[in-house]
Amino acid sequence: MSAATDQAPILELGMTEWHAEHTDQTDIVAHLEKGEVLYFPLLPFHLTDEEAALLNPALVSPKRKNIMYQADQDAIRGTADDISEAQKSALKGLLKRYSEASLRLITDLIPEYKGKLHSPMNTLRLNAIDEWSDSNSFRKDDRRLHVDAFPSRPLHGKRIIRIFNNINPAGVPRKWRVGEPFPELAKRLLPQTKSYSSIGATLLDSLKITKSRRTHYDHIMLQFHDMMKEDQNYQDHGVQWDVNFMPGSSWICFSDQTPHAAMSGQFMLEQTFQLDVDDMVDSSQSPLKVLESMVGKPLI
Repeated sequence: MSAATDQAPILELGMTEWHAEHTDQTDIVAHLEKGEVLYFPLLPFHLTDEEAALLNPALVSPKRKNIMYQADQDAIRGTADDISEAQKSALKGLLKRYSEASLRLITDLIPEYKGKLHSPMNTLRLNAIDEWSDSNSFRKDDRRLHVDAFPSRPLHGKRIIRIFNNINPAGVPRKWRVGEPFPELAKRLLPQTKSYSSIGATLLDSLKITKSRRTHYDHIMLQFHDMMKEDQNYQDHGVQWDVNFMPGSSWICFSDQTPHAAMSGQFMLEQTFQLDVDDMVDSSQSPLKVLESMVGKPLI
């Protein structure tokens, strides 16, 4: 594996609480929106004794990767069939609490996002990365550098912001790789992408293969995701940095922009929000605007 020689795209912050009345950093949003990872090495999410007892992969359905919670629907999915109602209630309570803490943290750090983050979903990741990834195709292998894009869920340019916390009770780090800035990635990959077919996108939508019509932007981003994961030379020798996120640490990034790979680890909380491009402080940094500037036309 190769490593870049310059500094990793990570901004380390010294917060110890899940709220920020003030911070010494005045340009946090600029770092985040250009694709850097915000890293909080001293920001644990403390579990109660009841919640700590939930750190058991047997609670996850064998058919699902993670246990998921949608705050706006107060709905939990992905649990094993044989868990008790008490366990299910405790899982929902943990994920709801993490969702609320994550929203408070990100809007304290970036007040401009207050009231603009939407489509909340969070996950409790109990499976070891190696155990899950070994049974799936390269497209589903999160150990391979990628930017997030989804074959069945077009985003139409919306941003994906994620807040992670390592809750491993045994001191095991969450090992990541972080890749090159998105404009450099796009410059390299865009000439290799296949042409977009609006007829094909309409057909996929009408057949309910996609949950909405795939735009030209979604078409490009999905190809980026697959091309990155399939290219073994890129995985081995592309610009990248190794990062260990220790238990008790948290980190935030735009996962549709920051190339990332989760190499190993177990037990993590993750919160996802979406953000419309027009609600960014600097929308020119978004993958949508970067790609539109390169092709010279609208992509949604």
